[in-house]
Amino acid sequence: MQALKEWAVVCRALEEGRQVVILRKGGILEYRQGFELKHDSFFLFPTFEHQSEDHLQADYAEKLDQVLKDQPAAGSNKITAYAQTVEVKEVSDRAAIKSLEKYHVWNESYVNARMDYNPKKPMSVMLLRIFKLAQPIMVDSKPEWAGCKSWIPLDMDAGGTPVVGDLQFNRLAAEVKGVLSIAA
Repeated sequence: MQALKEWAVVCRALEEGRQVVILRKGGILEYRQGFELKHDSFFLFPTFEHQSEDHLQADYAEKLDQVLKDQPAAGSNKITAYAQTVEVKEVSDRAAIKSLEKYHVWNESYVNARMDYNPKKPMSVMLLRIFKLAQPIMVDSKPEWAGCKSWIPLDMDAGGTPVVGDLQFNRLAAEVKGVLSIAA
């Protein structure tokens, strides 16, 4: 199974059920083509670069300190969850992206900065179902995984428990899909 590199604080928000969507444009190494969803199921690979309280909504900014304290030793990483993609949509409408703010932890200023990055490319909005692993998996980081790219290969299988129960997730998914249908 592949892994999606994502800020550790966003991974924490996903694992806590505070976040159910990921907004992606693609990293520097993906600038020309933008973000591409290559896998329907994937591990969440926490990264610790580029995170800042200045980029997070006020109700979640204090979590960053704890996330940084829990950071694994240099050269290793801890995989604690995987995701299944429920829906993905490319959105260029800033109002539609703004209406999704309660489903993610980025603040409006940072969302706008991401929208302005590679402005000809839309924002990919991924509605995800997150599963917490029964046991964390420790992996040694490889040099080829470094840099601003989204996907890395991991030779592991997943199994876990949904972070958000079926009824609550179905309600959240219906809300997000409603916003995304308006953005079409």
